[in-house]
Amino acid sequence: MKTVAIRRAGAAAVALAAVVGIAGCTGGDDKAAEAPAKAKLQSREAATEALTASFSKTREAKSAKVHMTIALPGSAAAGSMEMKGVLGWNPGAMDMTVKGESFQQNPSTPGEVRMIMQDGVIYLDMGADATADMDGKRWMKLDMTALAEQSGDKDLQKQLTGGLDNMNQDPAAQLAILLESPNLKHVGSEKIGGVDTEHYKGSLTVAEMLEADSSLDILTPEEREELLGNVEQVGAEGYDIEVWVNGDGYPVRMNVGMDTPEGAVAVTAEYSDYGAGIAVETPPADQTVDFMEMMAELGAAMEEPTGGAGV
Repeated sequence: MKTVAIRRAGAAAVALAAVVGIAGCTGGDDKAAEAPAKAKLQSREAATEALTASFSKTREAKSAKVHMTIALPGSAAAGSMEMKGVLGWNPGAMDMTVKGESFQQNPSTPGEVRMIMQDGVIYLDMGADATADMDGKRWMKLDMTALAEQSGDKDLQKQLTGGLDNMNQDPAAQLAILLESPNLKHVGSEKIGGVDTEHYKGSLTVAEMLEADSSLDILTPEEREELLGNVEQVGAEGYDIEVWVNGDGYPVRMNVGMDTPEGAVAVTAEYSDYGAGIAVETPPADQTVDFMEMMAELGAAMEEPTGGAGV
């Protein structure tokens, strides 16, 4: 019993690691100085107008196909990962195939894992080989909110919920953050995958987001509070964001860099098929093992007397 529980805990640890992984000068001619300053202001106003329109369209679309890579600091458990599939926002949901260093480092797990998320609960397909240690089942269920609350560890809670927010890259939310950048600018026109796009970029600190009274004024007070709460959970201290918007007003590529106490987090995402809809079907209960129940079973097994020879 104890040996089986330990093997099952190994599979659970790999699943958890994947998710945790988964943040002016003065002087001179006044008139000469006014011209570039005015041009810069006009440029920012034009960029703001374009991205505000893009934000509205993206938020209304509520879903898209996405190909995403996430590079985490070297000390992070999950390392880097690649995700491809469909992503939904408002409400958040996803059905993706995930490749990550945590999988590659463990020979008992598949090279890639299907991940389904709905209502803050994640399901990981651990592969056919995992069924021997999971009562014939291949899906691992992780309720991230419940797991974070049960831990009682605030740092772990932030890491778990932050990892979830890293994966759930709502492009509308990223546009809302970018719109608050004091140095927002239009870089120019570029082709991305053969598609004509307009390239915008900007950076800002979380302190600037919190201090600005009009910050994120394209959001309702409730939406703003939720977004800032997510930023706090991720532990980000600053953002560098670039976005390429197509002729229909949708982001087709987005690069997000986040400065955190652990190091830099870099997310690159390519989006397509906005508004196609996302129908997430969670696996049936008879094919699912609950991570928290598995950990409780492991704890009970470890407390059992070995009886001499052991098992």
